Amino acid sequence: MKPLIVILMGSKADMSHAEKIMSAAKIFGLDVEIRVGSAHKTADHVLALLKAYEADPRPKVYITIAGRSNALSGFTDGAVSAPVIACPPYSEKFGGADVYSSISMPSGIAPALVLEPVNAALLAAKIFAVTDPQVRKAVEDYQRDNRDTILADDAAVKAENR
Repeated sequence: MKPLIVILMGSKADMSHAEKIMSAAKIFGLDVEIRVGSAHKTADHVLALLKAYEADPRPKVYITIAGRSNALSGFTDGAVSAPVIACPPYSEKFGGADVYSSISMPSGIAPALVLEPVNAALLAAKIFAVTDPQVRKAVEDYQRDNRDTILADDAAVKAENR
């Protein structure tokens, strides 16, 4: 079964953030589904979505995108057995992401926090890579390409400074 990343946004305003995660997830060969639901405004809807996803036998990781009072990540984490990654969007008001509500969770609620959308997809891929050889290979290839880029940049800078 192909692993699934469920991206749950607090509002459609977070779509560009979700699309960055989705694009990166495709690099690792992962399926992605994007949904919208608010822990504050549509709690029953979110619970129904999560219940349906939890009944799906595919391995999955949830990535939540919610700013300000990030109840969505903790709410999701408390309702599912799969890993949850909080990836709050950038906020002009806070000069970055409003991370306090993402790092201050009650006992027994443990979503990971990753601010960079591409890195959120990478963490999800690494979680799947523990048991999926195809995803592990995609992660290894991605990391090798990153290393090769740095080494090529170093060689170019060294050659320019002779």
